[in-house]
Amino acid sequence: MVCRPPARTRHTVLVLLCCLPVAALVGGFAAGARGTGHVETVGRHGLPPAEAPRAAATMPALHRAPRPRIVRREAWLDASHRHRQPPPRYDDKVVAVFLHHTDTPNDYSCADTPRIIRGLYEGQTDGRHWDDIGYNFLVDRCGTVYEGRAGGVDRPVTGAHTQGFNHRTAGIAAIGTFDAGTPVPRAMTDAIAALAAWKLGLAGVDPRSSVVLVSSNGHSRYPAGTAALLPALAGHRDGFPTDCPGAALAARLPALRETAARLQGRF
Repeated sequence: MVCRPPARTRHTVLVLLCCLPVAALVGGFAAGARGTGHVETVGRHGLPPAEAPRAAATMPALHRAPRPRIVRREAWLDASHRHRQPPPRYDDKVVAVFLHHTDTPNDYSCADTPRIIRGLYEGQTDGRHWDDIGYNFLVDRCGTVYEGRAGGVDRPVTGAHTQGFNHRTAGIAAIGTFDAGTPVPRAMTDAIAALAAWKLGLAGVDPRSSVVLVSSNGHSRYPAGTAALLPALAGHRDGFPTDCPGAALAARLPALRETAARLQGRF
């Protein structure tokens, strides 16, 4: 299992986003995911919904990438499973994307993806008592992109995916486990690149660039308040001490950045 801080004992039943500090690990969920999760105070620096700008209306069209097809939440979250939650929180824009993996099995049918995402959601809301799923988007092995956290896919929704760096970022989770040597489906990487190109393009950000993000939590790789220079298309491990998104997927990041930049028309 790779979604953990280095040298930490494997927790085979504890779940959720890649890597919660050991003292905070307290629950599991029935979908069988093997990773663990973390969260900070969501929206602590975010804007209230009424003040949140719509990204599509704030940036010029230069270097915009086409919006990929995104399956809405209703496909995996029906009324019988939905929890009451507060209104979404927003930042001013998304200037970076963090890539994760869910640390769940890889041999799933893509027709079963909604159930898998619902299992992640239930683990995080029931098991961890979070207000929603932490990832902004999830991508399955067939390249289908799903809306994760509520608030509007084209808006800068404050997520709960990378401790210390949830603000002005979006979290994309690849459904599966991508240890070293694990094949990464081409359909998945193509979809991740397209999604990152579109989301970063809304703020005019080159996926090959680096951006300054301010850590909001000392449990990240940087003390709270530190201005960190991080890749605009980063792996979870860039902001938090973890192996996530797995060595195989992390090795694809340079190619993902190039593909996303090409989709933005930068060369």
